[in-house]
Amino acid sequence: MNATSSRSISSKGTSAWLSYFSLFSSLGTLLCCALPSLLVLAGLGATVASTLSALPWLVTLSRHKSWTFGVSGVLIAASFVNLYYIAPRLLMRGEACAPESPEGCEVASRFSKVALWASAALYVVGFFVAFLLGPILTWLDHG
Repeated sequence: MNATSSRSISSKGTSAWLSYFSLFSSLGTLLCCALPSLLVLAGLGATVASTLSALPWLVTLSRHKSWTFGVSGVLIAASFVNLYYIAPRLLMRGEACAPESPEGCEVASRFSKVALWASAALYVVGFFVAFLLGPILTWLDHG
């Protein structure tokens, strides 16, 4: 194995881990902060209470929601940089795909884009509910 293929394998591994971490963190932000708020808003407070008693670690995440959202945002941004800036340059140099199965790269790239955009959408929804919805509703109530 030469140095170029070694870098390629390392780049693919880093790219995959970055994608998994960004998806995991965006789901974490949704579970800790956005979903409970939406359920309470819909009048399902008992559902939230039973969920939090079954999964007490969600309380810890919600207490540290600024850190949770900060880390998630950084990971998702890094995934965007990786997918749209770093990966295409590796592909142009022939380091990203195995020559015997180039269609594998297309499938992986399509899946990565869908997963990344889904992560970003979950993050935006979670951010809106966790940080913006409360002040907006308070302003509407007093206005």
